[in-house]
Amino acid sequence: MQNINKPTKAFRIASLAALIVGVGAYFIGLYNAPMALNEKGYYFTIMLFGLFSVVSLQKTVRDKMEGVPTTKAYFLASAVATGSAIVLLVIGLLNAELLLSEKGFFGMAFTLSLFAAITVQKNVRDSQTTDELCHTKSDTQSSDTEHENTKKIEAA
Repeated sequence: MQNINKPTKAFRIASLAALIVGVGAYFIGLYNAPMALNEKGYYFTIMLFGLFSVVSLQKTVRDKMEGVPTTKAYFLASAVATGSAIVLLVIGLLNAELLLSEKGFFGMAFTLSLFAAITVQKNVRDSQTTDELCHTKSDTQSSDTEHENTKKIEAA
């Protein structure tokens, strides 16, 4: 297993801020967009689908790298879902009656949100992993100390 460092507080905050800004901007833009409610629902669903699928894909890839058993079927489903979310957004924007600048805005907010979701998920996982390693290490050290103290008491 590779050496995993806990992400810095600044990086965790920046990643979370990017996710909030990306998703927030996308939804504010969607709220203010001059389109029918069913079309807004389509774009809303695409964002949620995209966020879930990239986090799922990142987790599957990370599990595989760490030797955690993963199925090819789940990896493939996550990859297809991620690709589908991106393709559905592109198709929707190509057919939308929006200004080119508005289409670009939605595309960029979507891209920022997906990337930030992956980063936030990675930060959470890295933090958990390092906390577990530190906790395990401290448990091992305290049990070693207890074992040494027990030997000293028995010797006395």
